Amino acid sequence: MDDVASAPAVPARPERAGDMLRAARERLGLSLPEVAARTRVPLRHLEGIEASDYTGLPSTTYATGFAKAYARAVGADEVEIARVVRGDLAGVTRATPEYRPYEAPDPARVPSRGVAIVALGVALAVLILAGLYFGTGGFRRGFGPATPEATTAPPVVRRAPAPSPTPTISQVLVTATDEVWVRIYDANGKTLHQGTLKQGERFDVPADAQDPMINVGRPDKISITVNGAQLQGLDLGRTPIKDVRVSAAALAARVAPAPASSPTATGDGR
Repeated sequence: MDDVASAPAVPARPERAGDMLRAARERLGLSLPEVAARTRVPLRHLEGIEASDYTGLPSTTYATGFAKAYARAVGADEVEIARVVRGDLAGVTRATPEYRPYEAPDPARVPSRGVAIVALGVALAVLILAGLYFGTGGFRRGFGPATPEATTAPPVVRRAPAPSPTPTISQVLVTATDEVWVRIYDANGKTLHQGTLKQGERFDVPADAQDPMINVGRPDKISITVNGAQLQGLDLGRTPIKDVRVSAAALAARVAPAPASSPTATGDGR
């Protein structure tokens, strides 16, 4: 009898995170739209995770966070799912966009050439008329009859108003300007809020939270106000951020200008 060469054993392909999640969902008899309703994660992102296709997700942080939310909804091990997703994403090449703040000029604010020429002509005419007025007036005062000097009234001393006390900053509000995943937690790692905020939804950071921080993949899709006022000079950009302090005191220090007499502050001011 001829010897039959046995084929080498093919190593089993490691199970993908999407396969693990799909199996857990089907065991519970849930549909993918039902999981989307529970997690508030867009259905298209859940479909991409089940297919282990992460190219449609904004970033690694989004992919991992959405997968962990999916795992919690179907009772799967979210730590293991996150580990597998990170392994899958290690082989995916993503081009990291370089964020360069740029403000395009508003054509409505730039005067036309004709308007600029007219404005220049009016300014020159005003200067010429002012020169003639003061020149002829001085000429008449030099050769005309003497006029009594006007009595100079004593200067009126006016006290500057007392500065109003600066209100204590205590109310921090995070509002979504577009659909965005956000996690807010305190210094001890306790999660205060985690999940997707839809456009217009907001989260009030507890005033008694200990050094609250934020983790968000698209900071340009959130708006942060303190006591109802938009902070001027706070530009978070589009690059994902993590462990950024969002207490009222930290935000005020982040946007406050450095004093002229003190050396320039170092660090990110968080």
